Amino acid sequence: MTKEVLLVTGAGQIGLAIVRRMGYGKKIVIATRRPEKAQETLTTLTNAGFDAVVIEMDMASRESIVNAVQKAQEFGPIKMLVNAAGVSPSQASIEQILKVDLLGTAILLEEVRKVIAPGGVGVTISSQSGWRMKQLTPEEDRALAMTPTEQLLDLDILQPENIVNTLHAYQLAKRCNEKRVMYEAVEWGKRGARINDIAPGIIVTPLAVDEFNGIRGDFYKNMFAKCPAGRPGTTDEVADVAELLMSERAQFITGSTFLIDGGATASYYYGPLQPGLETGMEEGKQ
Repeated sequence: MTKEVLLVTGAGQIGLAIVRRMGYGKKIVIATRRPEKAQETLTTLTNAGFDAVVIEMDMASRESIVNAVQKAQEFGPIKMLVNAAGVSPSQASIEQILKVDLLGTAILLEEVRKVIAPGGVGVTISSQSGWRMKQLTPEEDRALAMTPTEQLLDLDILQPENIVNTLHAYQLAKRCNEKRVMYEAVEWGKRGARINDIAPGIIVTPLAVDEFNGIRGDFYKNMFAKCPAGRPGTTDEVADVAELLMSERAQFITGSTFLIDGGATASYYYGPLQPGLETGMEEGKQ
């Protein structure tokens, strides 16, 4: 029997938490660059009664993304997308961040939009980091939102000489994700489908625990200690937001970004995390 497909990119804890909320009764297709690394996620879902499979997809390759979307369609019509793939500023070069987090997301949203089933819905995971950089001009925001994907990395704003470091590249990528979702919401709407963005703050995952114990650990701990919530978030709290956005209760919500960071961004602009009040904030605007 053909099932509706939930396509999830990446095999991390945020994607898994969302899939466990929304994947019942669907064929869950986990698309990841290293399928062998996704076996634990696959086992967790299978043991919980979900119908899941892993396929290979490299977010840095248009061909790989197109092939993965086609492969997912072999299981049934794609009804849901959870884009949770990406690399962090401490994991990758400027070039890789732009290819994976920025361009890869833009291509994925474009390719899934071409085939998304009527009534379909998607969420993409960006970051609070996109809210913490120099304000872009309306023209720059529009270019990030609407430039054809094959020309996106040719924009002046994305040239290496205009990017300070990997953190700056990451901020630009996440800003582009949010603007791209706004543009794609218009296009997805033509197919009767919706797409939204979630911008998490510090969420406890195995990767985050490594960061807490790494060279920026004190900075991260200070950030969540001095945000209004006074703690980091959990993957289930991100899934709470995704569950609403992907449900029938959110039919009037599309093209939006939902910041879920315990108030860290609010504190960054208007509270004790303001640059100048905090040592090292300019170095670590995340």
